[in-house]
Amino acid sequence: MGEIDGVVQGHRDGHGYVLPDAGEPWIYLAPQEMRSVLHKDRVRVRILRQDRKGRPEGRVIDILERRKSPIIGRLLHEGGQWIVAPEDSRYGQDILIPKNATASAAVGQVVSVELTEPPSLHSQPVGRVAEVLGEIDDAGMEIEIAVRKYEVPHQFSPETLAHAAALPEKLRPADRKQRVDLTDVALVTIDGEDARDFDDAVYCEPYQQGRGKAAVQGWRLIVAIADVSHYVKPGEPLDEDAYERATSVYFPRRVIPMLPEKLSNGLCSLNPEVERLTLACDMIVDTDGKVRAFQFYPALIRSHARLTYTEVAAVLANTRGPEAQRRADLVPHLLHLHEVYRALLKQRAKRGAVDFESTETQIVCDDNGRIEKIVPRTRTEAHRLIEETMLAANVCAAEFIATAEHPSLYRVHEGPTPEKRLALQNQLKALGLGLHLSDEPKPAEIQAIAQAVHGRPDALQIHTMLLRSMQQAIYTATNAGHFGLAFEAYTHFTSPIRRYPDLLVHRVIKALLNGRRFHLVASDKTRKPELRKGGKVAHRSAKPMSQEMELWEAAGGHCSANERRADEASRDVEAWLKCRYMREHLGEEYSGTVSSVAGFGLFVTLDAMYVEGLVHITELGGEYYRFDELRQELRGERTGIRYVVGTRVRVQVSRVDLDGRKIDFRMVREAELDRPAGRNDKPRGGSAIEELASVREADRVNKTVLRERKGKGGVEAARRSRKPAAKRPAPKPRARR
Repeated sequence: MGEIDGVVQGHRDGHGYVLPDAGEPWIYLAPQEMRSVLHKDRVRVRILRQDRKGRPEGRVIDILERRKSPIIGRLLHEGGQWIVAPEDSRYGQDILIPKNATASAAVGQVVSVELTEPPSLHSQPVGRVAEVLGEIDDAGMEIEIAVRKYEVPHQFSPETLAHAAALPEKLRPADRKQRVDLTDVALVTIDGEDARDFDDAVYCEPYQQGRGKAAVQGWRLIVAIADVSHYVKPGEPLDEDAYERATSVYFPRRVIPMLPEKLSNGLCSLNPEVERLTLACDMIVDTDGKVRAFQFYPALIRSHARLTYTEVAAVLANTRGPEAQRRADLVPHLLHLHEVYRALLKQRAKRGAVDFESTETQIVCDDNGRIEKIVPRTRTEAHRLIEETMLAANVCAAEFIATAEHPSLYRVHEGPTPEKRLALQNQLKALGLGLHLSDEPKPAEIQAIAQAVHGRPDALQIHTMLLRSMQQAIYTATNAGHFGLAFEAYTHFTSPIRRYPDLLVHRVIKALLNGRRFHLVASDKTRKPELRKGGKVAHRSAKPMSQEMELWEAAGGHCSANERRADEASRDVEAWLKCRYMREHLGEEYSGTVSSVAGFGLFVTLDAMYVEGLVHITELGGEYYRFDELRQELRGERTGIRYVVGTRVRVQVSRVDLDGRKIDFRMVREAELDRPAGRNDKPRGGSAIEELASVREADRVNKTVLRERKGKGGVEAARRSRKPAAKRPAPKPRARR
């Protein structure tokens, strides 16, 4: 059989896969083959056979490139030898450390290791301690581990820092030239209480053109976005580092920014009462919410206020309240913003954009980085208002670029694949729903199903099925539309401080305004596009791409991959914090809701803490449970008891594995088993989900966790933990609420 090049993807139980460069199906590597390679090595394999599951199975015939990045783990002393157990279990092998290569590290400390000898069929890898990060329980250690584990760039180059330091502290006369002066316009920023950088400012006023029946009535909506491209030029050190990061990474209590603080919180941030450079999208929106006209232009603004979502929501709810009195001069403008938002919602409904309700949570930490509480993040009218105005500006940017036929990056989100559509149709049929999907479903069909099941006890289960049918959004040079938002063309324009694709879109728009073309230039960090899992566009043209389009496609693939990397790192830190938090609640009982069902057990999300854990199937009682994949349920053969998504249960926290990021529950009482939780069983923050893609990605990760969490009864066993999990204490007489 043929030879294929690709990147090794390890698995925690010893086997692995090769992800081919050409986007072909993954190739299975047996544990024996993984002994000579490590996670993320580039290899050449020869396909030997199909394994029992029908997957191609390969043999490593050449190692093309060894990974060079340090490996993070904990230093241990076992059997007279020093070893480092990697934090990322996908490496599958411990690293031997010579006695004279441990630096100043002590047993149990977290270290960074550089390999000095690669693994082979007959020997383990050998390395040396390059950096000592500290104790596992040190404040912020989970973030230090995550940025290295996921290879998130977290230190700017000396050239970048010098470049940023050389920038002026305030605007110069030359900066103001050839810009529309909007300093007298009451533009305001509306963000969360903990926001430090402000990308966007908004303003709205009534608008009327013409008289009589032909008159156009509506609003003038201005969305002014920080002009990062004025300071970050192609090819300069600032741009090189920004491209490498591609996005800011958000952790509880810490942000790894895409740009140095002087830019992200200073020159580019639209701070109140200071002049700032922006690229403005000036729109005319009619009473039906349709954008009748728009224009882009460089502008000079002065934000009239730094408002929070909570503050604006309070003003909109009560225009005579204390918040409104404090911002009396801005209340009319905020009311106009609310009016145009309500109009834009009409267009959203007409398009049939997909919109599910979900609960987003926020981790509240103390000064030492310990979780104090986990609370639902309430979405207000102010959140939705900003979301809709940003969507409008993003669509205008995509239309402006597409009309000019200029290469750029689009935010593409495609509909269900034929396989996922068929699976979804079968699931709906199994649930007794006579709802049909066409061969090429439209967003309105998905939204119609979501609305049709409103109020049903299994609505949550059906919404989960709909979400799982979605593909992942990516950045690509080929416009295939945004399925979830029901836009024919969509891009990201509104966050250039924290997203590199938005910076590229700004450069394209400014070039077009000046009658020029923006050419993406190859650099050491720009490589030929790689087709990644979840990163292909089904309708991509089969004809060869030009060299310039290849560069744009490479940039899109790079930004998409780094977006996923940032999400994985953030989720890893949150999972670690939640596990440490739950160690303090071992033995306590809580009510919860089944959030996922698998053949080996149930995942339950606690009502009070919004933390998810596993109830293994062996904890469900002394009978055989059959898993129905279509209905996503476990049903007891003897009693008929069934568990589905939304089932209400009461559980006890029985085990916490900090290293494995796993929480196990024990079933205490099966209450209301056959009645899944309805939409009103507990308060939920309504969410107009702007990016269904991120939800889809989270679901993908969740399913990976499901596969890896199999335990008893002949299924996969977890790799042994280097730190013993906390033991379950005796149940308390009464549960602490």
